[in-house]
Amino acid sequence: MGVDWFPLWLSLRVATLSTLLAATGGVALAYLLANKNFRGKEALDAVLTLPLVLPPTVLGYYLLVVMGRGSVFGHIYESMFGQPLVFTWQAAVVAALLHSAPLLIKSARAALESVDHSYERAARTLGASEWRVFLQVTLPLAQRSILAATALAFARALGDFGVTIMVAGNIPGRTQTVAVAIYDAVESGNGSLARILVIVTSLIALAVLWIANRLSPKLVLR
Repeated sequence: MGVDWFPLWLSLRVATLSTLLAATGGVALAYLLANKNFRGKEALDAVLTLPLVLPPTVLGYYLLVVMGRGSVFGHIYESMFGQPLVFTWQAAVVAALLHSAPLLIKSARAALESVDHSYERAARTLGASEWRVFLQVTLPLAQRSILAATALAFARALGDFGVTIMVAGNIPGRTQTVAVAIYDAVESGNGSLARILVIVTSLIALAVLWIANRLSPKLVLR
């Protein structure tokens, strides 16, 4: 019997989309936390970090409450797209985003805080706007660390199980990601399928970790 590769392709698509969303919004939030002082800053940081420590079932429950058909957001989504958000592959993207974004935000914040701010001050002295300073000075100086964090976020999104199965379910050919497919194969006694998916997923994760290590700034010993 051939291997159904749909769960792997779905997981790669979900991980890619969630990582793009996490990188877009996460870097902006990391910059805000790293460079701005405002009331509630640490509270915001705690809320953004919370998904790293909460059990996946708790995160899944929160998402069901927020995205369910009875919620305001769920109702708006259904009226716009003609279907509920929960138990769709799009819900898996949201689950992976919630699972991976905090890691990216924490790592990107650390990278932005480690930037030599004298370069930013020099750029401002020369008349550069804050937006230009960020794009042409801050971001290039921190880009290797941010790209490494993005790679790690992709790997984390690829392997999400607990949040995904609660909000996207386990519908073969529609919402079954590779992590859920492995669980399903083990439960049904299909050990050969489970081993194949485990090996392929592990190889992809190893490749992503290798990329992350290559992107991480090297420590120079003096």
